[in-house]
Amino acid sequence: MKQLFIPLNAWAYDQFAAGTKREELRRYGPRWNENTCPAGRQVTLSRGYGKKNRMSGVIWRFKKQHGSLFGSTYKESIKRIYGTLDIEIAVISIANLEKIENEAKH
Repeated sequence: MKQLFIPLNAWAYDQFAAGTKREELRRYGPRWNENTCPAGRQVTLSRGYGKKNRMSGVIWRFKKQHGSLFGSTYKESIKRIYGTLDIEIAVISIANLEKIENEAKH
């Protein structure tokens, strides 16, 4: 299976790089689900869509969770981004992150 490309906002990328963030939340659907994000799939995290500032890793866990069931910090983010908590969220847990040096393509 081809590596999954996950573009991130600068603050999210920086948190992954610092080791303080290990999960990425996306709206559950055709792009982010059990079939596209299976445990063991290789991923490329990118700070935006540019060719610099990328890390490789592996999905170690995936779960689908209703927006209303998260803790207060995640609930705030979900509501701010999607405008509601009444949605399903894909929780993509990523491990073994390593910075990619001078990558030409993803």
